[in-house]
Amino acid sequence: MTKVTIDGLQHVNNVDIAYSMTGTGPPLLLLHGFPQTRAMWNAIRPILATSFTVVTADLRGYGDSTKPKSMADMSFRHMAADQLALMHSLGFDSFHLAGHDRGARTAHRLALDAPDALLSLTMMDTIPTHLLLNELSQDVARTYYHWFFLSQPAPFPEHMILADPDHYFESCLLGWGGSQLSDFDPDMLAAYRHSWRNPDCVHSMCNDYRAAIDIDFHHDASDLAKQVSCPSQMLYGATGPMAQRYDMDQAWAPHLSNMTTQAISGGHFFVDQFPEETAAALQGFLQRDSPSA
Repeated sequence: MTKVTIDGLQHVNNVDIAYSMTGTGPPLLLLHGFPQTRAMWNAIRPILATSFTVVTADLRGYGDSTKPKSMADMSFRHMAADQLALMHSLGFDSFHLAGHDRGARTAHRLALDAPDALLSLTMMDTIPTHLLLNELSQDVARTYYHWFFLSQPAPFPEHMILADPDHYFESCLLGWGGSQLSDFDPDMLAAYRHSWRNPDCVHSMCNDYRAAIDIDFHHDASDLAKQVSCPSQMLYGATGPMAQRYDMDQAWAPHLSNMTTQAISGGHFFVDQFPEETAAALQGFLQRDSPSA
């Protein structure tokens, strides 16, 4: 049976959050990362929609969602509050949650701030923000230089990026795990380009990284003793920079008390490269280990 997809814009937490919803079954929220939009889930959403009500949403500052001007408004705490309010507005008091990259960091913050809302947590190719910044090594700093470039005071990085946004952001897509542009679906890539060519989006993305250092690091430092207790899964690219530089089990064990990890073919953008393998890993975890809504 064909699943009808609803595309909407919901006003929550003083911002408008763009979302798409399709399928039937327990609710599952999927959050994208940098420098992408909710379009990254387009190949996965139909697979999961056979068993779940799948909601994909643009983080504040990205895609078609509101792009705040203030750096303080781009913290993961604000992003998490947006997504929690979105799901509540759609009628879901509790839900499964999966996020990639910045979406994974948002998901972790939501799990810390509203643990009763989550049936399960899946994070994709990320390590704790506090760990990355507090124990920074030379090789990580070189690979993830963008954390420190984007976090420079405005308008320096914005000005440089907007001289040729496609060149800059495509270098990000290609630089973290050996991707090629042909790995990215043309329609999805067009959605990414439409977003990152917007000067307001570029400013918000820079503020996302500024907030990670100036705000999120301190939030995470205050919560180092907290553990997420719901069933949790860490998926990571087998050839990506995270897997090359960190032991993913060791990195997340202090923060997730009920955790499994699994490597997926490809690099950091394995969701785009290998959507069917990613969907199978996510669906297997949700149906095997997580309670239904």
